[in-house]
Amino acid sequence: MGDGTETVRLTAWVRGRVQGVGFRWWTRSRALELGLSGAATNLDDGRVEVVAEGSRSACEGLLEHLRSGRTPGRVDSVVERWAQSGGAFTGFVER
Repeated sequence: MGDGTETVRLTAWVRGRVQGVGFRWWTRSRALELGLSGAATNLDDGRVEVVAEGSRSACEGLLEHLRSGRTPGRVDSVVERWAQSGGAFTGFVER
């Protein structure tokens, strides 16, 4: 698929007890450590949508964090979608 350095966009929808528990702040911290840009957004249905752009290897690292069982709150499932980077983000924001 590539050497892990191409720029990609990961969108992950995280279901569980992930709102009001510091989950977006934690996700932002992990993303910045990995050099990713993007956003973590609370959705009306209780999920958090995480959009991250950067190298595929860094995005895969963030996905591993989200599935690690070491997040704030409780993650029941993570659904992911991969796409080409849109370059729409500067930094990583909580919404």
